[in-house]
Amino acid sequence: MFSRVIIIVLDSVGIGELPDAAFYGDSGSNTLGNIARDRGGLNLPNLEDLGLGNIAPLLGVSPAKKPAGNYGKMAELSAGKDTITGHWELAGVVLEKAFPTFPAGFPADFIQHFEEAIGRKIIGNEVASGTEIIQRFGPEHVKTGRPIVYTSADSVFQVAAHEEVIPLTELMRICTVAREMLTGEMEVGRVIVRPFLGTEGKYYRTANRHDFAVSPPYRTLLDHVQKRGLPVLGVGKIKDIYNGQGVSEVTLTKSNSEGIDKTLEYMAQKRPGLLMVNLVDFDMLYGHRNDIAGYASALEDFDKRLPEILEALGPEDVLIITADHGCDPVTPGTDHSREYVPLLVYGPNLKQGIDLGIRRSFADVGATAAEILQAEPLRHGTSFFNLIS
Repeated sequence: MFSRVIIIVLDSVGIGELPDAAFYGDSGSNTLGNIARDRGGLNLPNLEDLGLGNIAPLLGVSPAKKPAGNYGKMAELSAGKDTITGHWELAGVVLEKAFPTFPAGFPADFIQHFEEAIGRKIIGNEVASGTEIIQRFGPEHVKTGRPIVYTSADSVFQVAAHEEVIPLTELMRICTVAREMLTGEMEVGRVIVRPFLGTEGKYYRTANRHDFAVSPPYRTLLDHVQKRGLPVLGVGKIKDIYNGQGVSEVTLTKSNSEGIDKTLEYMAQKRPGLLMVNLVDFDMLYGHRNDIAGYASALEDFDKRLPEILEALGPEDVLIITADHGCDPVTPGTDHSREYVPLLVYGPNLKQGIDLGIRRSFADVGATAAEILQAEPLRHGTSFFNLIS
């Protein structure tokens, strides 16, 4: 009866701290709950109808008496709280050891070897916000041509450069070198190309970002679906997250709105298989910048477009809406937060109003999708398909 699964990941839309949040410095984090409280409530009638308010208390979002969807929340079994770890777990990969982070910057000997390899000195090498560091180091970068290297609380090696100082092709080469060098104990989850434009005091990042991720350690949901002979379509940064592994076709996007547009285009094609979507604005534009009002507005904008997605579903479709971690803009820090993520599941031919409870792992999404698509079972995860079919 079911031949297509559509997974929409609302990047960073967490729904309350996990029991081990204090270990990560995230006590009190609750991306949705804290935004709702700060804004005096959220207006999300369509997500409310699916059952979002039945998952956890959210100011302005009431529990639905008869939810149109099935609802629950999921804990992260993997160590870590970054985008790759969350997405990999959604697809059935659980990491026992978190990717390394560098709160004091990268070791001096590594930076020296990196500079020798790229033929340039660098500036920066610290933990910083990407939007802030280009304002601070931008003038020196433009004057000297030295790329700006920085990291965050996540496992990332980021290189920023003005596109008129270091052309994008050269910046890509620099980051390719970094990716090849960052191995073993230095193997960060992502090397990120961070180009920018503008003038002093008015620098801004462009949409030409590119992620060089490591490959998953074993086959994911995407690989299993491909092995089944079905296409895996990606919208947003899905290809980067899985390092291209298991992705048949991808459409890059520059905003949530464009991501939804491309999702609807793929849905209209009615191809069976897996459609996986990442909507990154929540995280990139608002969570990391502590922009509470912007985050709330982005949530409400998604909610307004949700009916278009629901109306595009056919009888053979299953829609799963979830997230990959939190990024609470209300708390003082600007990094990801260790949180539960919401789980909303809807399909015209599915049961409605089923409480899926607290799932042990994000991998339950992958296990369920694999069962629906009759793909080989995943290494991790427990399917909940029997509860909703």
